[in-house]
Amino acid sequence: MKQKITGGRIIGTVLVTLFAVLCVLPLLYMVAVSFTDSESLYIKLKDLRPNLSNYVYAITKRNFGLALKNSVITVVGSCLLVDVVSSMAAYGFEKKPVPGKETLFQGYIATMMIPGQVILIPMFMMMNRAHLSNTFAALILPMVGAFGIFLMRQFMVAVPNELLEAAEIDGCGEIRRFVTIVIPLVQPALITLTVFTFNAAWNNFLWPLIINTRSEMAVLPVTMSTLSSNSTTNYGMVMAGATLTFLFPFILYIFLQKQFVEGIALGGVKG
Repeated sequence: MKQKITGGRIIGTVLVTLFAVLCVLPLLYMVAVSFTDSESLYIKLKDLRPNLSNYVYAITKRNFGLALKNSVITVVGSCLLVDVVSSMAAYGFEKKPVPGKETLFQGYIATMMIPGQVILIPMFMMMNRAHLSNTFAALILPMVGAFGIFLMRQFMVAVPNELLEAAEIDGCGEIRRFVTIVIPLVQPALITLTVFTFNAAWNNFLWPLIINTRSEMAVLPVTMSTLSSNSTTNYGMVMAGATLTFLFPFILYIFLQKQFVEGIALGGVKG
């Protein structure tokens, strides 16, 4: 059957289209400015030329390859650690009879209300005393937080207790039950958490800037921020660096879009 076209449907389509254009417009402007040598964010159409010099400079003159490698190591380590720790902690909170676990869980979730900037100094002192400054461990360990455990626990609720009990009766051990039964059932949540962690670790700027004092440990956002000088700012070069930094999460989201949307939708229904 053909759907009846109504005035409300037309208005809704127009509003959604306008909202999509407003969301995409800043990205298009960023890419457009990256092809100029402008020292102002205001550009004219005549200034736009297919000039890749800003990208060539960012890649060849600013240790782009080293920064990219550091970012990839940080992101992969962060995703693996967050997925493992969050899924195991959520499994314990939801499926194990631990006394006082609800109070502990609520207290842990309350830490999400603390701004990250508040704990920068204590975290910096802890990393220094543990001799972890200028290491990948200092970049990866702080990525573990309450959000991942909260998200995974929302999905752990849907895992049938009867299924786990039946597996235990059949002689299936704890680790095997967790790996072969629980993990496949919460796979959409793991993919969603991976995307969130990837974006957070990839775009993290302030903490890597503070904890890493050696240039060879700089990640991509920190390296791209050095494209501007103290006297003048070439916004075309800055936007080229921003475009390069944005490109990799965008490609990841394209490949994982279906699983990411599914995980968000299921999490909303279960929550």
